[in-house]
Amino acid sequence: MRFLVLLVPIVALCYVTVRIYNILPVSLPLKIIAVVLSLGIIASMIISFVVSLDNLPFKLAIIVYEITTSWIFILLYLFMLFLLMDILRICHIIPKELLFNSLQGTLIVIGIIFVIFLYGNIHYYNKDKIELSIKTEKELSKSYKIVMISDLHLGYHNRKSTLTKWVDMINKENADFILIAGDIIDISTYPINLERSYEEFHRLNAPVYACLGNHEYISNLDKAKEFYNRSGINLLIDSCAVINDEILIIGRDDRGNKNRKSTSQLLENQPNTRYSFLIDYQPYNLEQSQKAGIDFQFSGHTHYGQVFPINLITKAVYEKAYGQYKKGNTDYYISSGLGIWGGKFRIGTKSEYVVLTLKK
Repeated sequence: MRFLVLLVPIVALCYVTVRIYNILPVSLPLKIIAVVLSLGIIASMIISFVVSLDNLPFKLAIIVYEITTSWIFILLYLFMLFLLMDILRICHIIPKELLFNSLQGTLIVIGIIFVIFLYGNIHYYNKDKIELSIKTEKELSKSYKIVMISDLHLGYHNRKSTLTKWVDMINKENADFILIAGDIIDISTYPINLERSYEEFHRLNAPVYACLGNHEYISNLDKAKEFYNRSGINLLIDSCAVINDEILIIGRDDRGNKNRKSTSQLLENQPNTRYSFLIDYQPYNLEQSQKAGIDFQFSGHTHYGQVFPINLITKAVYEKAYGQYKKGNTDYYISSGLGIWGGKFRIGTKSEYVVLTLKK
């Protein structure tokens, strides 16, 4: 299975490389340069992530990250586009000449890819506000307004200036508290400490409760915890917090920790009169929250695939890959994320934040 996971992208990369070589209406040396450049971008990404971008000058690291991770998505769409054109050629709908040493074919491919990814980039920056309203039979002294976000992926691409805009956007909601379901950090704490991004979290006008995501482990758990502490975030690692003795917030450790507590264990000795929020980053085994009696679970991680057709894969992998869901008496929301990993493109998905009103 692992072999197939590696084989598929390698075959796709080879296919796209051959197609790029064939379609370009240039001399042999220039064709070779184009192929080497394409493969070099992928090689640069692999090398930079193995060696660590932290060892590069900061501005160069930003450029390497943006170009290499964007190229992955572009290659995916080149694969789909070339495959479609080959099918149309085989069916005699388009001429063979359009795919070989063709200026017209090259301009068509460049034009289509440019339009798709220009749209995807613009759409990424358009953050959707998802409004939810839930009534509970449990006793509340007032209605609560909660902002819920996930997958900020702060680092070499979502930098402090971006976080400043997000904080301003969240503060406009005047929430009672804020929940963050993991992956605040992207791949390293170095860029966010360098820019002192933790200062922005102190501008939030409501207390923040968060759980760990898998990228906090990738970036170095101890350094991630230190960043959370500097940010003034209440980090819940298999632990709970109580608000006004009527709201219970439970933060589970990431699924990567095989020794993390079960949801039921986290509810031990907790009165069931409080309305319970569970922030559990990866939305696996949703029935556990239902069986434990959780009122609301908020998760992220899936990004809903970020771009089509990867969202179809996430649908197949997860019981619920995105959106609002209900099992028994438990409400769920799986977010596609406020930020993003890699290239800043949303095609067939959206970046979002959730505003939940909880009332009796």
